[in-house]
Amino acid sequence: MLLRINLILLVAFALGMFAISIVVTSTLQENATREVLAQAGLMLDSAAAIRSYTETEIGPLLDEKMVTAFRPQSVPFYAATQNFLTLHKKHPDYSYKEATLNPTNPRDRATDWEADIVQRFRNDSAARQVSGTRDTPIGRVLYMARPIHVETGCLGCHGLPSAAPATMLARYGSDNGFGWQANEIVGAQIVSVPFADAESSAGRVRRNVLTAIAAMLVCVLLVVNASLYVLVIRPVRRIARIADQVSLGDTSAAEFPSGGGREVAALSASFNRMRKSLDKALRMLGD
Repeated sequence: MLLRINLILLVAFALGMFAISIVVTSTLQENATREVLAQAGLMLDSAAAIRSYTETEIGPLLDEKMVTAFRPQSVPFYAATQNFLTLHKKHPDYSYKEATLNPTNPRDRATDWEADIVQRFRNDSAARQVSGTRDTPIGRVLYMARPIHVETGCLGCHGLPSAAPATMLARYGSDNGFGWQANEIVGAQIVSVPFADAESSAGRVRRNVLTAIAAMLVCVLLVVNASLYVLVIRPVRRIARIADQVSLGDTSAAEFPSGGGREVAALSASFNRMRKSLDKALRMLGD
């Protein structure tokens, strides 16, 4: 009996663990994705802050010096990229790029997958942000991108080559980074954040949760087994043993036990009454 009950409980526990595992895994995966998205969003906001600071604070200080030499530090794109290159040295799994279809600096040229993102923004001008995942040699990463619109101030350097600063032409030439139009989407700010840390953390939490639940279920199983044995199995076995003795005419058999659960105690009481009635009937027949 106890074995069959244990098998039923084990099947129920296994089904419960499977359902809990699915729910926990899904929840932790969603939390990991939200965590990585939050990191990516923070990086993009930081880049926007650096660009704004460079445009409003640094650019005006370098305007006069641009006459004698081109100062890339005055370019918001350059400032944001350089800042994240410093971050990249300590955190090589994180990256930021202002991927452009027709950049002045060749390092900013969009790769194939980055060009696809830029094209998505060009096809849907109402889109303000896109995100997704991609597999890389270092593992799965999440990317988040925002479009780069050409503002009026950009046309002085990226409109016609003839209008661009001579110092910039001397540094980068006149073949790339020109012909931009006002409000045109020419690129995208793209950050890539690794999933490994978030997934590893989610995996640890999942293992801890499932281990705790499994331990709790084992404790429940032990308590149920102990309770069944003390309240049902052992009293019933004693009742069965005494009943066998009584059925063989052993009048010296002990009284049926009154221990165990309420139902078992009631059963013992019934057997004791039946035994007394049987003894009286046998004495009457003997007389």
